[in-house]
Amino acid sequence: MSGISRRRLLTATASAGALGALSACSAQGWSVGGDSTEGKPTAQARPTKPIGDGSTADTGAQPRQPKAERLKPGERPPQFVVFSWDGAGELSNQLFSRFRKVAVDHGASMTFFLSGIYTLPESKKHLYSPPQHPVGASAIGYLADRHIHATLQQVRAAWLEGHEIGTHFNGHFCGADGVRRWSPAEWRSEIDQAMRFVTEWKTNTGFTDLDPLPFDYRKELIGGRTPCLEGQAALLPTAAELGWKYDASSPGGLQMWPGKVQGGRIWDFPLQSIPFSGHSFQVLSMDYNMMANQSNANPLGDRAQYDTWRAQARDTYLAGFRRAYESNRAPLFIGNHFERWNGGIYMDAVEEAVERIAGHDDVRMVSFRQLVEWLEAQDPAVLRKLRTLTPGQSPLGGWAEFLGAAASPSGTAGS
Repeated sequence: MSGISRRRLLTATASAGALGALSACSAQGWSVGGDSTEGKPTAQARPTKPIGDGSTADTGAQPRQPKAERLKPGERPPQFVVFSWDGAGELSNQLFSRFRKVAVDHGASMTFFLSGIYTLPESKKHLYSPPQHPVGASAIGYLADRHIHATLQQVRAAWLEGHEIGTHFNGHFCGADGVRRWSPAEWRSEIDQAMRFVTEWKTNTGFTDLDPLPFDYRKELIGGRTPCLEGQAALLPTAAELGWKYDASSPGGLQMWPGKVQGGRIWDFPLQSIPFSGHSFQVLSMDYNMMANQSNANPLGDRAQYDTWRAQARDTYLAGFRRAYESNRAPLFIGNHFERWNGGIYMDAVEEAVERIAGHDDVRMVSFRQLVEWLEAQDPAVLRKLRTLTPGQSPLGGWAEFLGAAASPSGTAGS
């Protein structure tokens, strides 16, 4: 590894974005700041019950949510793919806007793990008391006010389009003095502060020209991903206490059907080891891990390799997809950041992967929340049987035979 840490990379990404000018719309006439895209219901048409200082509001059930249906005996499961985004700030490079449009173009729902401090002005950083760190400290940069403004617009529009808003917590502390040392009580403090920043942005920013976020965040927040995939063990008791449904912070898993942890209370959705294109080993299904292997974690690597690395990253995601799609149909989890590492090749790779994956039958690109709802609608015996399939293993005798017998109704999903 080079001397450039993941923490420094994320700080540099936020700082670089803060230097650019903010534009109100993207190419091809697609609005990035409004409440909806063409043909979608607007927030003005929905009943609004303000919460607290009016930063959020209860507007009823989230639009554009699929109905979870139980598999029929012998039915092949769909291929679920979850694209998720850590941090979810809208900077001048407009990557949040870009991938909202990608999602619309290909019928995808995604999960955006919002960092709470991305709704808190740096002038108010004294309101953040990170566990085991000085007041106002953060390993990632605070956003410029104009980027907080843009981020709030994107979060609002994303939820109305059916995407999930999870949490990436706040200060992104990794390594020896980071979140891996936190206790369950300290995780509770971090979560409470992230919740407060998101639900009190009107008070903290003074913005008067934005509508409230159209959801009750205390009800909508059912999962998150920790910084650098660290600290999950101490987070889980707190997550269970809060009634969260899942956690996506496991430091690495296999392409198998997910199960539950924390006494069967929390679905475990890890990033996965997938075949690394052109190599005999596997890589974790996230942009940072691609970069770490390609340019030794240097975000300004050899420009002559950019095209090769972009294609390799895309083909790696597609290799992970094909392995599941053609065998055990385990959900595929792909994690990313809104970044421009190595000239933005990883953003291009993800967009190309979405486009190609969308062209296959039986594919559902969903949020983690939507996946939870589908899993919990299934017969627990069917899920247990699905979890016996290892990565790349097809069901013996085909799906009709493998899942054909009527399953026992005993137990609970994920047990």
